[in-house]
Amino acid sequence: MKNIFEEEVVNEVIKRIERLTPETKPNWGKMNVAQMLAHLCVQYDSIYTNKYPKPNAFVRFMLKSFIKKAVVSEKPFSKNGRTAAQFIITDKREFKEEKQNLIDGIVKTQKLGASAFDGKESASFGALTAQEWNNLFYKHIDHHLTQFGV
Repeated sequence: MKNIFEEEVVNEVIKRIERLTPETKPNWGKMNVAQMLAHLCVQYDSIYTNKYPKPNAFVRFMLKSFIKKAVVSEKPFSKNGRTAAQFIITDKREFKEEKQNLIDGIVKTQKLGASAFDGKESASFGALTAQEWNNLFYKHIDHHLTQFGV
């Protein structure tokens, strides 16, 4: 698994994002490219803003017990997997704005570094190691950039 906390990896990811256009079509799934970018921004918004409420204790228990391992492991996501409600984007989104928001979130995370995330609480999964955060970030981005052929 590549390390999203390394500047070289972030630069590679940004180059892939820059290859997207408003007309880029997915190889699978229902989202258009602007919706996919907004979908990826949700994980950064959930860390850096209060835009999304924290799940209740029961939901967090279920997520930690049954979903966490699949999300933070190095095993790639499958195509057309289930998505948490706050990650479902169905409305129209502005491509340039969503692209810039995503790049800003990725760069901010890289600059904060792995040490800022080691033991940091995830709203859904509780405290994660820096490696688990890395896997979550990189795997999710790579999955959707692959979905859109970049």
